[in-house]
Amino acid sequence: MSENKEKKPLPRRAHLVTPRGLVQIKDELDFLWRKERPVVTQQVSDAAKLGDRSENAEYIYGKKRLREIDRRVRFLRKRIEICDVVDRPPMDVERIYFGAWIELEDDNEVLYRYRVVGEDEIDLPCDYISVDAPLARGLLGKRLEDEIVVRLPKGDVNYCIVAIHYEKPAWDEKTWYVAPSVLKFDS
Repeated sequence: MSENKEKKPLPRRAHLVTPRGLVQIKDELDFLWRKERPVVTQQVSDAAKLGDRSENAEYIYGKKRLREIDRRVRFLRKRIEICDVVDRPPMDVERIYFGAWIELEDDNEVLYRYRVVGEDEIDLPCDYISVDAPLARGLLGKRLEDEIVVRLPKGDVNYCIVAIHYEKPAWDEKTWYVAPSVLKFDS
């Protein structure tokens, strides 16, 4: 039984990044290529000298880790090539665009604060949401005090836009630097 369903096309993804996001991508790439990979390569070389590689856990794990590093390095290099860096505020700072910090109120007067960033910069604990997320897509181009309905996975939610910032507001406590050590796997 064949159904003639049309597949929905995937939503177009924006390849945008803030200058800080690009620095983070480059820092991770540099860490993996110049620091992590040489260490793991040496560990694999040392493990290979121990003999039978088929039963050598250090060798097998090291080779697997090298493949993971190389895959991530390829991914990061491609991201750097295709990303468009947005390094200035838009002409109309009264509207929500990429890079904006936004304050919203729902119908219960609960305040929500978000920043619209690229997919490489998403940080949900700090409320940095992707420009491709349903909430961000619903907000793009809207003005201060606009009331909007955003269709989210939990259902339709009404919001009123109470503030739009293009300079980092005092309430954004995100630290900019993520130590490369968080990228390491336990050995």
